[in-house]
Amino acid sequence: MSGGGRVDVLLQRIDPDLPLPTYARPGDAGMDLYARENLVLGPGERALMPTGIAIALPPGYVAFVHPRSGLAARHGLTIVNAPGTIDAAYRGEIVICLLNTDVSTAVEIHRGDRVAQLIIQAVCLAVCHEVDVLPGTHRGADGYGSTGTVGGPHRPEGP
Repeated sequence: MSGGGRVDVLLQRIDPDLPLPTYARPGDAGMDLYARENLVLGPGERALMPTGIAIALPPGYVAFVHPRSGLAARHGLTIVNAPGTIDAAYRGEIVICLLNTDVSTAVEIHRGDRVAQLIIQAVCLAVCHEVDVLPGTHRGADGYGSTGTVGGPHRPEGP
């Protein structure tokens, strides 16, 4: 690993005609990944999309494949297992499981289109210690909706 929040990642081009993953703007967290094939994804359909690259992460790192927000907003295109996890030991081609969430319109993807983002992060490995009772907190076991975001007890009244 080099300094300044950077990590060296080895990359193998499986498809030499596709661009390498790139950061669109300085400071971006995700590098764009490109579609290796043409694809028409009907409403509610999912398909695997190869990206034409494989990577070797150093131990202690993981890569996550995230949807691109613009494709999600404009076309309902997302990733089924978002974020997709690429462990440091994996050496195969990065393949994305795309899903068209639109109920009426197909999504057309062309070879070379940006279809996802790759985010690389350091991993902290946990050591679990079994206990009979967990320590208390203000939140406790309050789960879904407990802060009002899904209709929990703090939901405002009226329209």
